[in-house]
Amino acid sequence: MILVTGGAGFIGSNFVLDWIEATGEPVLNLDALTYAGNLRNLASLQGDPRHVFVQGDICDRALLDRLFAEHRPRAVLHFAAESHVDRSIHGPGAFMRTNVEGTFTLLEAARQHWAALPADKKAAFRFHHVSTDEVYGSLAPDAPAFTEIHPYEPNSPYSASKAASDHLVRAWHHTYGLPVVTTNCSNNYGPYHFPEKLIPLLIVNALAGKPLPVYGDGQQVRDWLYVGDHCSAIRAVLANGRLGETYNIGGWNEQANIDIVHTVCKLLDELRPDPAGPYKRLITFVTDRPGHDRRYAIDARKIERELGWRPAETFASGIRKTLQWYLANADWVAEVQSGSYRDWVAQNYAARAPGA
Repeated sequence: MILVTGGAGFIGSNFVLDWIEATGEPVLNLDALTYAGNLRNLASLQGDPRHVFVQGDICDRALLDRLFAEHRPRAVLHFAAESHVDRSIHGPGAFMRTNVEGTFTLLEAARQHWAALPADKKAAFRFHHVSTDEVYGSLAPDAPAFTEIHPYEPNSPYSASKAASDHLVRAWHHTYGLPVVTTNCSNNYGPYHFPEKLIPLLIVNALAGKPLPVYGDGQQVRDWLYVGDHCSAIRAVLANGRLGETYNIGGWNEQANIDIVHTVCKLLDELRPDPAGPYKRLITFVTDRPGHDRRYAIDARKIERELGWRPAETFASGIRKTLQWYLANADWVAEVQSGSYRDWVAQNYAARAPGA
């Protein structure tokens, strides 16, 4: 059995579904079910004995100790995190608690569990920390992409909290010998993505005939990674990654935000035409967020060189799959757009006057 933290969130739930389908190995899934955690993501596993779900907080050391003692996982996949930059600007405290204190608490519980294992199981144990390219800061337009040795230069409360967690994981390996691997991924997209991030927000707003908010001039560049490819990369690193190493996972797909917006609009025009006209009519430029990083780009040659991994999806194939999923799962979209979601959207966008 493996322990997955945050396994009801976007990337975590995709990983749990992918893992059980690919390997059949049971998963102990620990998730606090905050706003972005959704058990409906895992509805296909209801009643499946290979999926054991526990609602709980990674800051709860007593709970972690009990779960390690009862289930004795051979590996930890640590997805649990507060992850939205805008939310971190409005309320950084939750990010410090979950991403820093939570990672520390999980590391200590894992270390205690690992130290007591028999020699063979101790050698096989892994702690896989899932992180982000945002810890590296912002790149100039012509700068080389982030490699694993790029200096850390976080620019938001979110990225600072993830950088801190990366450093904790590294320290627990070098100080205590805990067998860790870390992956830093680029922007994910795909099914079950909570509609606060760019691509799902565009989809749900467009279908509702609402404005499509674009920060600043829309020229912020990101590397886009289909979530299914991210899952396969994590499986590769968990199985064969070198201990103490970091692997960058990217989609080899740099695009400006405004280009993503136009792509989504054109695909929706094809897949779900609006009698009111092309979706691009809804594009609305709004005030940029504070400290908005201009460009991220991942150099994913190390994981390809050492582990033979490359993304299977192009952006064209991945974004089409994503839109088709959202169009086919209107009930899921409606359910996650609760009162708290509407309150958040109002808080984040109401004060952003239209304009470049």
